[in-house]
Amino acid sequence: MDKDNRDDFTFAKLSDFKVPVTLRISQFEGSRVPRTFTELLEKPELRFHGVQTPGFSDLYVTCQLLADNKPLTIPFRTAAKAFKKDYTWNEWITFPIRYCDLPLSAQITFTIWDIAGPRSAVPVGGSTFKLFGKKWTLRRGKHRLFLWAGREADGSDDSTTPSKLGTRDEMGRLEKLVKKYERGDLPKSDWLDNLTFRKMASIHAEETQKSNNLYLYIDLPRFDFPVIFSEPDFSSRPSASATVVTPITNPIVTSISTSFASDAHLWTIVDPEVARENPVEDKHRRLIRSHRSSPHDRGLKPNAKIRDELAKILNYAPSQPLTSEEKDQIWKFRFYLSRDKRGLTKFLKSVTWRDQSEVKQAVEELLPQWTEIDIDDALELLGPGTVDSRVRAYAVKQLNRADDDELLLYLLQLVQALKFESTASDQRSSRITSSAISYEDSGLADFLISRAVKNSILSNRFHWYLMVEVADQVMAKMYGRVIYKFQQRIAEGGEERRELMKRQGQLIEALGKRAKELRTSKDPRPKKIEKLRVFLADSKNNMSSIAPLPLPLDAKVTVTGITAEKCSVFKSNMLPLLLYFRCADEAEYPIIFKDGDDMRQDQLVIQLFTLMERLLRKEGLDLKLTAYDVLATAPQQGLAQFIPSKTIAAIMSEHGSLLNYLRANYPDEGSVGTYGVEPGVIDTYIKSCAGYCVVTYLLGVGDRHLDNLLLSPDGHFFHVDFGYILGRDPKVLAPPVKVCKEMVDAMGGTQSVHYGRFKSFCFTAFIILRKSANLILNLLALMVDANIPDVTHRDVHEQVLGKFRLDLTDEDAIKHFDALLNDVSPFAAVLDRMHDWAQYWRS
Repeated sequence: MDKDNRDDFTFAKLSDFKVPVTLRISQFEGSRVPRTFTELLEKPELRFHGVQTPGFSDLYVTCQLLADNKPLTIPFRTAAKAFKKDYTWNEWITFPIRYCDLPLSAQITFTIWDIAGPRSAVPVGGSTFKLFGKKWTLRRGKHRLFLWAGREADGSDDSTTPSKLGTRDEMGRLEKLVKKYERGDLPKSDWLDNLTFRKMASIHAEETQKSNNLYLYIDLPRFDFPVIFSEPDFSSRPSASATVVTPITNPIVTSISTSFASDAHLWTIVDPEVARENPVEDKHRRLIRSHRSSPHDRGLKPNAKIRDELAKILNYAPSQPLTSEEKDQIWKFRFYLSRDKRGLTKFLKSVTWRDQSEVKQAVEELLPQWTEIDIDDALELLGPGTVDSRVRAYAVKQLNRADDDELLLYLLQLVQALKFESTASDQRSSRITSSAISYEDSGLADFLISRAVKNSILSNRFHWYLMVEVADQVMAKMYGRVIYKFQQRIAEGGEERRELMKRQGQLIEALGKRAKELRTSKDPRPKKIEKLRVFLADSKNNMSSIAPLPLPLDAKVTVTGITAEKCSVFKSNMLPLLLYFRCADEAEYPIIFKDGDDMRQDQLVIQLFTLMERLLRKEGLDLKLTAYDVLATAPQQGLAQFIPSKTIAAIMSEHGSLLNYLRANYPDEGSVGTYGVEPGVIDTYIKSCAGYCVVTYLLGVGDRHLDNLLLSPDGHFFHVDFGYILGRDPKVLAPPVKVCKEMVDAMGGTQSVHYGRFKSFCFTAFIILRKSANLILNLLALMVDANIPDVTHRDVHEQVLGKFRLDLTDEDAIKHFDALLNDVSPFAAVLDRMHDWAQYWRS
C-alpha cells in the first residue's frame, strides 16, 4: 500500500472474510436469589434446582446462529465445568459458517441453563444478540449482554429478549467509551488512563452491588478495521460473459457450472507434494552447508560483526524460532561455537534432521566434543522438540551432574519428560529404518529409577508423581511400565520400602474415602468435624496409632499417628480436612487433605517458588520465602502442609492492622524504628513480602484477595490458593504486582525506610531471577501435557517471557518494576471489599 493513500483504506468488506464465525463466551455476572421457604413448600421440586445448592451450581450456556426466523446452525453449548470462584467459561465457540455467508439479519441467541433435577434444566436467562449494528458494521470486541431472567432466548426477528435495553446504565455508558478507547478513537494518556480505569473498577463494583440485573459477557474478534456488510460482486465473474456468448441451448446450466468452477472457495485442490522439500531451496542449503568444506569450517572464526550477531542469537529465549539465515550462520561457525555451552541448543535447531550426513556430523562428531552445557539447556533438550534419542541421552548424561537436592527440584518435570520419549508411544515400530534420526531409548526412565532407588526422599516423590500419571490415564500404559521397573529395583533392596509405599497408599485411600463422604454429606460443619474425630479416634481404623511411616508429603518426617481431637474441617467449598499428625520425635505436623480438588497446579507453583528461593539463596539473598509442601496424590486429590497463620482479612478484623498482630505476638517496647515489634520479625516480614511480590509477578498469579494472603506470627508473609496463574485473573484491571495497602501500612507507609528496603529487595530479586529465565521457561514448557488447567494448550513461554523483560538492561528492568509497584494502590480498595461481602454471605 502506498503511504500517501493509506488513509483511503479505512474499512474491510464482509464478502472478503472467508473464515468461520467465532466468539468467546466469557463470564456470567449478577446475583441469583434462591427460592423462598414458602415457594419450596408449595413446589417441593424446586429444591432440586441448582440455585438452591450452596456454592456454585453447574451452569452451562447454549448459543445458536439464526436469521429471518430460521436457524443457520445447530445449537452449541459450553463444556461441563465445575465453578469455584465465579461463573467464568472463557470458551471459544466456532460456528460452521463463514462471515461472508452471513445475512444482514444474522443474530445469535444465548441462554444460560441451570440444573432443575434429573435430566432437566431451567433457563437462568436468555439474550438475543445482533451481529450487525445500525450502520451495517460487524460488531467486534467485548460485549455485555442483558439477560432476561428465567426466559429462554427468543431468536425471532422481533425478539422479546434483546441484548440491549433502551435505557443505558452507568456501566453501559463507560463500556461504550472503553470500546472507543480500544479502537483508538479516543486519545491516550498513560497517567490519566490509569486513574480512569481505577475509577471505573470502583464504579463497576458499586453498580454490581446495586443492580439486580443479570449479564453475560462475550468476546468477538477484534478486527483492525471496521467490517462493512457486503454481498459478493458477481458482475466481475466469468459466468456473466459466458451466459451472453453461449448459444441459447442451455444458458442457465452453463452459467451455474462456470460460476461454480470460478469460485476458488468451493473447490480445494490437493497438492500431494506440498509437504515435500523445495528442490531449489534444498540445493541452496546444500551449497551453503557444503560438507566438503568442513575441514575449512573447523578453523573458521567470525569477525567482530558476526561475533555480535552470534551472541545475539545465543541470547534468544528457548521458544524463539531461528530464521533460515540464522540457522545457516550457526551451522557455518558450529566448530567455533562448540566451545560455548549456550550454543548447543541453537546448533541442534539449525540441523536439518532429514539429512543423514548433517545428522551424522552433528550427533556423532560435534555432540560428544561440545563443552558441558548447563542444566537448563539439558532440560530444553528433553522437551517435545527433541526427537533424536542420542541427543536426549546426552541431556540425561548432563543431569548426572545434579545432586539429589537439585534433581528433586526438577523431578516433577522430568517425570513429564517421559511422555516425549519415542518409546512412550507405539510409533517406534512404524519408523522408517533408513531415517537419519535414532528412536532408541534415551535412558531417562532408567536414570530416574536408579537415582530414586538410592535416595528415599527422591523415591517417595517419584512414586507419587508416577501414581498420579497412571491415575490420569492419558499415558497410563507407559507410566505403568516405569512403575513396574521401579518396584522391581526397590524389591532388590528388600521388601521393607515396598511395604512402606503400600502402607502410604492405604493411608491416603482411607483418608480420601472419609473426606469424600464428609464432602458429599448434608450434615452441618460441626457434625462433620465430630464424625471426622470419631473416625480418627476409632482404633479399628488404625489412624490414632500408626506404625512408624514416612509421611507422603515429606518423607523426611516419620509419623506415628493422628491427634483426633485437634483435627477439623475447613469452611471452603471442597471442605478439606485439617489433620494433625504426630511425629516420631513427639512433634506435630499439621496437613490439609483435599479430595475433589486438582492440586497439581498448586504443586507446580510451589515447586517453582522453591526453585526461585534456591536461586536467590545461591546469590546470597535470603527473602524468607515460606514455600510449604504440596503433593498431588491423584488427579483430584492431594496434601498440603499447614502453616499456623492467619489471613490478612482475619487479622484486620481481629487486630485492626498487621502491625498490631505482630506486636501482639512479638512485642519489643524498646525497639527503635520497628513500631514496637521485634526487629527480626519486621525484617522477616519485609523480606518475605518482597520475595512473594516478585515470584507471584513472574508466574502471573491471579485472583489475589485478603483471604489468600497469609501472615504467620513470626512475620512470614505468604500466598495460598493458586487457581489462576500465567496471567489469568477473574478480576478486571488487576495489577500485575500483588501488593495491597494493608501490607504497605505495616511497613510504615510508602515514605518509610522499611518500604524503601522492601523495594530494594524486590529489585535485587528481580534482577537475580532474570538470569535464570531460561531454566524457569524450560521447566514450564515440560508441563504442557501435564493436564494442568492454566498450562495445558497454552503458549506458556510467551506468557512468562514477557514478565522477565529480557529485552531491557538491568537498570531499565528496575525502572520497569518500580513503575509496576507504583501502580498497585487500587488493588484492595474495591475488589477485596467485594470478596469480603461474598465470603460473608456464603458463610
